[in-house]
Amino acid sequence: MTNFGDGVAMAAAPLLIASLTRDPFLISLGALIGWAPPLAFSLYAGVLSDRLDRRRIVLVANAVRLAILAGLVAMIATGTVTVTGALIALALIGVTEVFADNTTSTLTPMLVARDDLAVANARLQTGFLTLNQLAGPPLGALLFTAGATWPFAGQLLLVAAGLVMISRVALPPHGRRNGAGSTGLWHDLREGFGWTIRHAAVRTLALTILIFNITFGAAWSVLVLYSLERLDLGPIGFGLLTTISAIGGLIGTALYGAITRRLSLGVIMRVGLILETLTHLGLALTTSPWVASVIFLVFGAHAFIWGTTSVTVRQRAVPAELQGRVGSVNTICVFGGLVAGSLIGGALAARYGVTAPFWFAFAGSAVFVAALWRQLMHITHDEPEAVLQG
Repeated sequence: MTNFGDGVAMAAAPLLIASLTRDPFLISLGALIGWAPPLAFSLYAGVLSDRLDRRRIVLVANAVRLAILAGLVAMIATGTVTVTGALIALALIGVTEVFADNTTSTLTPMLVARDDLAVANARLQTGFLTLNQLAGPPLGALLFTAGATWPFAGQLLLVAAGLVMISRVALPPHGRRNGAGSTGLWHDLREGFGWTIRHAAVRTLALTILIFNITFGAAWSVLVLYSLERLDLGPIGFGLLTTISAIGGLIGTALYGAITRRLSLGVIMRVGLILETLTHLGLALTTSPWVASVIFLVFGAHAFIWGTTSVTVRQRAVPAELQGRVGSVNTICVFGGLVAGSLIGGALAARYGVTAPFWFAFAGSAVFVAALWRQLMHITHDEPEAVLQG
């Protein structure tokens, strides 16, 4: 439900900012607040989720999000909203999402048997793809045309529904210390980073996510220009590429159970990284929208399958009392890679043309896959001793 609300806001939020100002800098701030909160608050959110009652954290975070949304809806409905007020509200909502999402990601291994984590994560990703990626944005845009208040009022109702649902979930103990704990913030952060670095499997996974998000971020940062200039698509065509990718994700959802029954998770991860590498090569070479559409369809399936597999591997390996902090390290790798990649992609495109970031992404991905080819088969061993020896 909350992901559905986020999908509605994904389209409505930039439309709201654009309706209040045409200043490119202010509009770009609307995009900035999408990835700034995870970079700024994920580590602290991870510490809290390992110290405190996780269900209560999700409840409080979503309750605060409800209050902020209610204030935003009231400002829009009364015509008193300003671009500054909207940006502040959206930024605060983003902060609450960091705490809610980081903690929510630790709940699945508490509720689902270890052997069922792959299927459970696949089903969660199905809901994300269907509601957040496919249904939410078109609905948000449609509601915005009826009035700027409606999409945010809809998000408010969906977050409220999620709040009611999580209030009815009973969680087992997760090995946290009593109270806020006797150690300090930096001690807990070092413990999370230290465990990630010492554990060969999770360390390799985090490094892979970081590097591949740098290459991915470099290419995707100029995707809109690539679609307009290289593929000669208009704005609607650009939007369809995202839709096609989400459809690919749903295909991956349908096939995931059969794939995991026939292939080991290590083989799945190897194949996935090869597919991502070839995706960058294919987009660098083609000028055909039809070929690009097929590539996006395959990439969407890969992104779902690889993402679900990586989450499952991490959840199986990490002790319950460290799930929040190790998950927050993973989040830093995700968004840190995207930010670094975006800067690289923009600079390459400005100097060498719109396909340069895709060539960079292909070359960088190929080198990294070759370097980690053997290690990728060892990060999914079932025995902790095996992965620790890495």
